[in-house]
Amino acid sequence: MAFQDNSGDIILDVVLTDEGRRRLARGDGSFSVVKFALADDEINYELYNVNATTALQDLSILQTPVLEAFTNNMSSMKSKLLSLSNNRLFYLPILKLNNTANTSVATHAAGNFVVLVDQNTTDNKPLGLETSVGYGADGLPVPGMIYGVSTDNVGAYVKIDSGINSTNVTEIDESLVETEFSIEIDSRLGSIVDKNGKVFLSPTAVDDDFIATYILRKTPNSPFVFTPSQEALEASSSPINGPISSTLEFKIRSSQDLRVSNYLFNRIGVSTNTYTDRGGASRSVKSIDSIVRVTGLSTGYGIDIPVRYAKL
Repeated sequence: MAFQDNSGDIILDVVLTDEGRRRLARGDGSFSVVKFALADDEINYELYNVNATTALQDLSILQTPVLEAFTNNMSSMKSKLLSLSNNRLFYLPILKLNNTANTSVATHAAGNFVVLVDQNTTDNKPLGLETSVGYGADGLPVPGMIYGVSTDNVGAYVKIDSGINSTNVTEIDESLVETEFSIEIDSRLGSIVDKNGKVFLSPTAVDDDFIATYILRKTPNSPFVFTPSQEALEASSSPINGPISSTLEFKIRSSQDLRVSNYLFNRIGVSTNTYTDRGGASRSVKSIDSIVRVTGLSTGYGIDIPVRYAKL
């Protein structure tokens, strides 16, 4: 990874995605570029200086270092650009993690979700909330703890709202209503299930970096994507202060590799935490920090959700 020299001429640095390179490697003449995407991940529009002369207002933006193109889809193009036919829009929808609707969607005190990867870790009841794996001192589940092996409606789940974060708007343009979402997750660590842990999905694709992509669509009986009743919404039930067009709900099921082996924890794990269980014994918890990316396919707006996988 390196920076491009953008002090002079404009540079167009183009690379194929992992899927593009795979198709090119076929060598059968079928490879053809039919789609491309643009993004402005590296642009900080707050650097636009309206008080400067016209020729210098965007100078700081133009001189911002630009990274060379790279092919890892989880590290690039988070903020995709899109073309809209309606040029009278003043607000665009965003995605926000909803951790206020109820106690089951609250995040952990560290600001992430913690997936308890096996039943032993889930069943353990340590003493203190600060160092707990799954339960607080009162025996109740700690916020943000996802039971990665449970198929019952217990533990935490992820809730994301899509809407316009402004009270100046009462309706969302139909072309900007999110009816499909993509979820990208490291397939070595987990998979996507519904919030009750009963509907298991197969990924649409898995790339050479083990990133699995799930496409979730709004259907009449979808347990994942739905339109909430505007009349039932209250200000405290969503972090979006305006109309909400759709809601996505899901939880993460831990992979079999994490449940039956410590190989991945020893290879890519970043830390080991120690806590005291209810019997007074000192226990160690292995952990892996990762992210789950959720993107609305109508607007291209995406957010990254920090996730920690934990195992005794």
